[in-house]
This record gives sequence, structure tokens and C-alpha cells, in this order.
Amino acid sequence: MDSLTPYDIAQMIDISAVRADSTDDKIAAAIDCAKKYGCYLVTILPSQTRRALDLLAGATTPKVGGNVGFPSGGQTVSIKSEETIELVKMGVDEIDMVIDIAAHLSGRFDDVYRDIAEVVAAAQGHPVKVILECHYLDEYLIRKGCDLAIKAGAAFVKTGTGWTPTGATLENISLIKSHVGDAIKIKASGGIRDLDTLLEMRRRGADRFGINLVNVEKIMRLLNGMQQPSSTQS
Repeated sequence: MDSLTPYDIAQMIDISAVRADSTDDKIAAAIDCAKKYGCYLVTILPSQTRRALDLLAGATTPKVGGNVGFPSGGQTVSIKSEETIELVKMGVDEIDMVIDIAAHLSGRFDDVYRDIAEVVAAAQGHPVKVILECHYLDEYLIRKGCDLAIKAGAAFVKTGTGWTPTGATLENISLIKSHVGDAIKIKASGGIRDLDTLLEMRRRGADRFGINLVNVEKIMRLLNGMQQPSSTQS
């Protein structure tokens, strides 16, 4: 693991609780897990943001991520901008936004750029992760989405919402990294279920990982078990 500690890996993880059935109990469990293992951030849907911040009671860790345009990206630019402004006012630390996927598939790249740029502006300096939803895109559109995110001043390009059949793959992480180099960071999200996949994606260029609670707990228990000294018989 290149001498990475469990805490080092936890600091690359955003615990994702963004499904339609992410109940109050699941939000609380995600926050408890992040506190226990030192995960970097918990990311939730907008309606759960105030509850998550209240549960943290002013604590600075884990950080809280706000989600804009979930899950389709089909909201208008003005709605996404207002959603971002509201989330920032609530106190989120970062913004994950879904691009206008239909516009991107249709080749309306100026519209997609404006979509991203308006959210970046509304985020008032908070890091913005741009979700391409790679499941729907070919290689050209993935590269083009990366270019638009870089041009708009985003901090990360992100593979998916976790709402589609596929999300992050080894292939699309390699493709994105080969295209963007160090111009923007990469968040792998969707379908990351084990430590080996996380480490291989990191090797290929991913900087952060969006993973659901069940798989974070599985990965962190494994990591912490690997750190335990082996017992010896006297």
C-alpha cells in the first residue's frame, strides 16, 4: 500500500449517502463511521444537509459535501446556482454537481460549460466536483467533459453519481488521468466495493473516492485488521 496507513486511506474517502432511501438513520450512521475511521467527508442529498450539520454539532471533521443537480443533472442553470448558494449558506464544505448530461450527449458544450461555470461561481471558492456520469459517455465525451470542468475552474472531475449501473472503472480512471494529467483532481465514485479496487484506482490517478457506508465499513475493517500485530505463541 505504499506505506499508507488506514487513516491516510480514510482521508481519501467521501462516504456517500445520496440514494433516495438515505434515511435519517443512514445519515447518522455515515457520520458515525466517518468519525470512527477518520474519513474525509460525508456527502448527502440537499434535504438532509441541515440534519447532517446538526449531528456534527459544529465539529470540523468529517467535512460535509453538498450535492447539486442530483441525480440527472437536468435542472436549469439558475436552479443549480440557487441550490449551490443555499448549500453554501447552510455550511457545506464542498459541492458535487451533476452536469447537464442530456446537453452533453447532444453536443451542446457551451451550455454544459455555462452550467459548470455558474455553479463554480455560486460556490464562492468552495471546491466543486463535476460529475460527468461516465456510464452514458463515450471516450470523446469523457475527455470533453474534463476539458469543460478544467476551463470552468472546478477542483475535481468525478466519474458518477452512484445512481447508474456503472460508475468508476479502472478504464475510465486511466482515460481521465491520461487526458488531464495534473490539471484537475479525479474523484472515483460508483461501484467501488473493495480495497484492491480503491488502491488500483489510486495507482491509476484517482485522488478521492465516493463509497457507500457498507463498503467503507468493509474496507476500513480490513485495513485496520491488516494493521494489527500478529499473535505469537509462547
